[in-house]
Amino acid sequence: MSRLLSLPLVFTVALLPLLGCQAQPMNDREQALPGFTTNTALRTIELSELRSGGPPKDGIPAIDSPRFTDTGSASEWIADQEPVILLRIGETARLYPLQILTYHEIVNDEVDGVPVSVTFCPLCYSAIAFDRRVETDDGPRTLDFGVSGMLRNSDLVMFDRQTETLWQQFTGEALVGDLVGITLDVLPAQIVSFAQAREAHPEAPVLSRETGHQRPYGTNPYAGYDDVGNRPFLYDGPDNGQIAPLTRVIAVKLDDAARAYPTDLTRERRVVHDTLGEQPVVVFHAEGAVTALGARVIADAREVGSTGVFDPRVETDEGEQVLRFTYENGRFVDSPTGTTWTITGEAVSGPLAGQRLRPLPFGDYFAFAWFAFRPETSLYRE
Repeated sequence: MSRLLSLPLVFTVALLPLLGCQAQPMNDREQALPGFTTNTALRTIELSELRSGGPPKDGIPAIDSPRFTDTGSASEWIADQEPVILLRIGETARLYPLQILTYHEIVNDEVDGVPVSVTFCPLCYSAIAFDRRVETDDGPRTLDFGVSGMLRNSDLVMFDRQTETLWQQFTGEALVGDLVGITLDVLPAQIVSFAQAREAHPEAPVLSRETGHQRPYGTNPYAGYDDVGNRPFLYDGPDNGQIAPLTRVIAVKLDDAARAYPTDLTRERRVVHDTLGEQPVVVFHAEGAVTALGARVIADAREVGSTGVFDPRVETDEGEQVLRFTYENGRFVDSPTGTTWTITGEAVSGPLAGQRLRPLPFGDYFAFAWFAFRPETSLYRE
């Protein structure tokens, strides 16, 4: 762990337990949490489940007034293989590089008229986009989110600046405060390489490094964290028992059905066809992106690939068809039409060119995090 000594101060503080200093659970109490006006009398968890990650409230600053640049300019400072979050709402797409999100964890933005929060918890590798609009007893509200400095199951706990309710990033659920009972709506988002996102949306704005903060963007303050033999930070929940905690999984939840696909398997097979409930599912795993948590310089990290989960049903001149896919030279080719598709679900050549597969809600996560919050999940086996 000696390599952690070179981390920026805020992250060295956050990782003190790994250096031998033990963070303490917060006391279960009715009075206000230090630094917060949160109504702790309303909660779905025990306050002792909240752990201080080191930085105080807003110690990891969310980006509230994001600036954007074009893909050409961004290519001067982001490598083709670096991971980005691709968010699409309607026909509008935006790219959020993980080299920036790793240092800020939350971007409050508006895309195609929709207020959104694009979030990333490095400790869980969870990139999740939310609609910031909620319905409350007092009517509709639009929330702005910040980083609380607290963790639960090693996952980012957010707070909204309107009521200071605490929210679980992994599930979008309000945990403590006036808005308990509300769950944020999740928007389809996907981690792919910058090159893959740029190919799919060459005109898409890219989150700029002009954030108003000085950070060594392009470097990784958690170098080596995602080595599969490591233990999750500040996690004392149960292990799944079937899979190492820091194994990556592609996880899908549809209504009451949830399944996790180990990426060791999907990376080897490239395509997995499955059914969840009555929903046909196709899982893509292409070459492309490196991990954001491997090497000190993100662009130098090992390749872990890019993934997508889609509904394989499309409308054709012959009616609805359920496509079957194979992987060929970085693309996905369907039968029976022979159309070629990208990791982002676009048909780029063949009879169905111009169509787009419907994305299904999914994420690339560390296994411990998914099973901590979705213990009912089945683990996919060949």
